Amino acid sequence: MVGIHTVVHPRRRTALVATALGAATALLALAGCSTGGSSANGSYGFPEATQDTSSTITVWVDADRQAAAKAFEKAHPDTKIKVVTYDGSANGSNSFRTKIQLFDRAGSGWPDVVFSSQNNDASWASQKTNGKQAFAAVLDKGLVPKDTLSNFTPGALNPCTVSGQVYCLRNDLAQAVLWYNKSLMDQFGYTVPTTWEEYQALGQKVAAEHPGYIVGTQGDAWTPEVFMWGSKCQANDITGPTSVTVNTDSTECKRAATLLDTLRSDGTVPNVSVFTPEFVKNYTGKVLMMPGPAWYAGAIFNNAQSLNVPAGQLAVAAPLPWKGEDKAVTGNVGGGTWFISSHSKNLKAAEQFAQFVTTADDYQVNVAPGYPAYAPAAQKWIAKQDASKYYATPLQPIVTAASQVWDGWGYGLFSQEAVWAKTMTPAITGGKNIADLLPTWQQAIENQAKVNGYKVN
Repeated sequence: MVGIHTVVHPRRRTALVATALGAATALLALAGCSTGGSSANGSYGFPEATQDTSSTITVWVDADRQAAAKAFEKAHPDTKIKVVTYDGSANGSNSFRTKIQLFDRAGSGWPDVVFSSQNNDASWASQKTNGKQAFAAVLDKGLVPKDTLSNFTPGALNPCTVSGQVYCLRNDLAQAVLWYNKSLMDQFGYTVPTTWEEYQALGQKVAAEHPGYIVGTQGDAWTPEVFMWGSKCQANDITGPTSVTVNTDSTECKRAATLLDTLRSDGTVPNVSVFTPEFVKNYTGKVLMMPGPAWYAGAIFNNAQSLNVPAGQLAVAAPLPWKGEDKAVTGNVGGGTWFISSHSKNLKAAEQFAQFVTTADDYQVNVAPGYPAYAPAAQKWIAKQDASKYYATPLQPIVTAASQVWDGWGYGLFSQEAVWAKTMTPAITGGKNIADLLPTWQQAIENQAKVNGYKVN
C-alpha cells in the first residue's frame, strides 16, 4: 500500500489501566535519572542538574513513537538512550502528569524526554508545584536553537507556550479537514459541500438515497474538537493562566449540536468510534465523507487494519465555513508534544533527541504518519504523499488548514476529551440529543475547570 504509513495515531488508543503508584514504581526503576546537584541559576533559564554528557537518557514514548526512537538510534548510534513505552496520556488519561508528581515527591526518577499525545500538558509541566521545580525545561532561552523554533508552522507552538516561554516541541499537527471518497461522490453524482449547511443537507440526502453510507462519525471523545471547535463554540476559551470562559449556550454551539443530532438520527453520522471493530465491519467501503484530523489518512483510510481505502479514491477538501462567514476555521485533534526534563543530567543529548524527532527528515518525512509541525519537513511530507499517487486530489487543503485552527479554544490543565467522554458520551449513547445536553456539558466543564483552580467566566 502506498501513501501514509499505516499506523494508528497514538492518542486514540485506549488508555492503559493501571494504578498510578504501580505504573510509576515500574517507571522509577526504568527511568532512574535524578537531579544530582542542581545549580541555582542554569544557563537556559531553569536550575540545572550537574551535567554528564556521557550518561544515558531515558525517553518515554507511546507505542507508535517507538519508530521515532529507532530512527534516532540509527542516526545517532553514539548517543545512549533507554526507551520506555507508556500510554502517552491517551484519551486524557493524565498518566504523564500523575507519574511526574510521584517522581517529584520521590525527588528522583524523572525521564529526560517525554512524548505526550495531549496538547495541554505545558499548562502544568511549566509550573512549580508545592515549591518543586517545574518538570518542563524552558526551550527558547538557548537550549533549542532559535532557527529551529522559528521554522515551526506559525501557531504550532502555541500549546507549548506559557507566559511567553516555550516548554515543548510539537510533533505533528492535527488540523481537521473534510476527507471524502471521490469515486463514490462521482458515482452518486454528488458535489463536495462548501459550507456546513450544505454538508448537513447532503448527509440527509445520502440517508434517503443511499442508506448505509455515512458522512462522518461522532462516537469518539474528540468529537467536540472537530465539530464544536470548528463552529467556534466557546466551550474552552482559556483567557489566562487561571481563567476560562465557557459558553455553550451560543448560536455557534447550538448549530453544531443540531447538525450532529440531525445526522445521527438519520444514520449518516453514527455514534460509533472509528477505532472499533463495529466501525470497520459496518462502514468499510461506505464512508462517503468524514470531517476529521489530518492523521485520519494513515490511521483510518490508508490502513489495512481499518477501512483500507484503495489508491485513487481518497480526496481532501478544506475545512467548511458556516453560511454567512467569510472564513472557515477548524479544530485541532491532538498532534503530540515532546518535553525535555529540567532535571536531565544530559541536556545536550535530550535536546538532540527532541530536535531530531520533531525536525529530521529521517523520521518526520520518511517514517512519521502525521503532518509534521516543523514547516520544512511538512513541505517535504506533503510532496512525498502527493507523489505516491494514493490520493485522488492534491493535499494542499491540509497545508491551508494548518493556519486555520481557531484560537478561541485553548489548552488548559483539564482535558475536554475526558469531560466529553465522561459526561456526554453515555447520555448520547442513551438516546439524548446533544442540543439538549449543552447545559449539562457547560456545567461539567465548569466543574472540572474549578477543580483545577480556574476562575470560570
